[in-house]
Amino acid sequence: MASMPDHRQDQTAAMFTAVVDDLRRVLDKLGTEHRDAVAGLAADVVDTWRQGGRLLVCGNGGSAADAQHIVAELVGRFRAERPGYAAIALTTDTSIMTAVANDYGFERVFARQVEALGRAGDVLLVISTSGNSANCIEAVVAARGAGLKVHGFLGGSGGRLLPLVDSALVVPDDATPKIQEVHITMGHLLCMLVETWMAADD
Repeated sequence: MASMPDHRQDQTAAMFTAVVDDLRRVLDKLGTEHRDAVAGLAADVVDTWRQGGRLLVCGNGGSAADAQHIVAELVGRFRAERPGYAAIALTTDTSIMTAVANDYGFERVFARQVEALGRAGDVLLVISTSGNSANCIEAVVAARGAGLKVHGFLGGSGGRLLPLVDSALVVPDDATPKIQEVHITMGHLLCMLVETWMAADD
């Protein structure tokens, strides 16, 4: 590894400490309501899988990456050797997304997929750090119309999505990077719970 000048080492040390301390500060705010939100999501996901349903996940930017990350852990594997689970990230098909955005507007890129792929009893997880993403709101409206259960990973006050979902994990912070860091940590908790509960049922 290349050597660094002293000022860069000092900057790195200061930033490392700040990032770790800031994340710890946000994690320390999490309580039983956050635990229960993830547990409720996991219960609905396991229930829909037992009935042959699936989990749909969507978000924008870093939240799109989180959606794909969570789905990859479920379709592939997280910690256990087991069958793949039925989960779809609505952020991955560029042909669908660009066609829908071109024909109907970007606000419809997830809703159109929910209408096409979602069935009554399925679960939609919307991930939005602000809680105000227009395309996530439209996805929730479509999910409601199709009879899906709807959960959110949100941040700050929960935004406009909070009253629209059945349940939400709302990260008690306004900094987007910290909200995203907690979202993926809780996404991993979701994976742990569903793997454990599905294995116990099997």
